[in-house]
Amino acid sequence: MSWFESFVLGLVQGLTEFLPISSSAHLRLTAAFAGWHDPGAAFTAITQIGTEAAVLIYFRKDIARILSAWFRSLTDRAMRGDHDAQMGWLVIVGSIPIGVLGLTLKDQIEGPFRDLRLIATTLIVMGVVLGVADRLAARDEAGGRHRVVKERKTLKDLGVKDGLIYGFCQAMALIPGVSRSGATISGGLLMGYTRESAARYSFLLAIPAVLASGAYELKDVGEGHVSWGPTIFATLVAFFVGYAVIAWFMRFITTKSFMPFVIYRIVLGILLFALIGMGVLSPHAGESGG
Repeated sequence: MSWFESFVLGLVQGLTEFLPISSSAHLRLTAAFAGWHDPGAAFTAITQIGTEAAVLIYFRKDIARILSAWFRSLTDRAMRGDHDAQMGWLVIVGSIPIGVLGLTLKDQIEGPFRDLRLIATTLIVMGVVLGVADRLAARDEAGGRHRVVKERKTLKDLGVKDGLIYGFCQAMALIPGVSRSGATISGGLLMGYTRESAARYSFLLAIPAVLASGAYELKDVGEGHVSWGPTIFATLVAFFVGYAVIAWFMRFITTKSFMPFVIYRIVLGILLFALIGMGVLSPHAGESGG
């Protein structure tokens, strides 16, 4: 992998990680369209550490508060009813599904799941799901002629059941094209949470999974065409770009619909199927070098 490739892929990772359009799919597609080797699951997981570092900094006050309350709740029974202490446990509970499935499906994640036909399918299907979830949220928030405005849930309403559902939604993102934020935000909206609450928990829930996945994949750097230098460079690029994107996205969702992302996903998925169908793009483009 050249330094230019690593810069472009780091830029793509930073731009797409927090948007509900799937960063892993865009890394795969960028390489395929450019005629480069598939960067692979290891490169993707490690560059996600860069964008997750942006989450740690952006939500540093929330994270510090949650960690402090959680640690104190281990010895202080009175703290166990504290919302922040409970959030600590809920992040742990919600991380279980992706941890178990990530290890179980490791071979599929690095192989069959990276087929461009599957990515096109997940882009379209999850785009429709996100669109439905977004419309339901908008209807609750706006009310109507024969409907009153329905109050949606916040993170204070989050319990173990919803935390696990969020966790299984996050685990779906093991398939490129699903999108970690897209799946968890859609799940949150369908469960009745506000856009801001769904996004906030989505980003907090991703921290253990992304850091653990990146650490696990460190051993594979240097194998094949991906080396340490370009990987570290791409991770740094992803961090700086990702921080700017997350700051923008958290402001965007307070007043805007997810519909632009829905349209983008569906159009991209259809375009991908068309290119594969016409023989312009192989569903396994770049895999031989991965």
